[in-house]
Amino acid sequence: MLKERRKHSPSFKAKVALEAVKGEETVAQLAARYEVHPGQIQAWRKALLEGAAGVFGENHLRFTSARGTSGTGTSSRC
Repeated sequence: MLKERRKHSPSFKAKVALEAVKGEETVAQLAARYEVHPGQIQAWRKALLEGAAGVFGENHLRFTSARGTSGTGTSSRC
């Protein structure tokens, strides 16, 4: 009998990928802890790193403008 595929939420993927980027544990250790294949963690990590620059790109400025902020001011959270 076939197992049904698990569907991981975007927040779960982000959490695991961030831990992989931190490097405090090996990918193998994370895979064992979260019961995910190491190759999947590597793919999520790669996607996170490739998409991280987009947070500060044009789409981010459009999003903050729609919310009523300029996106150009300084922030203590940076």
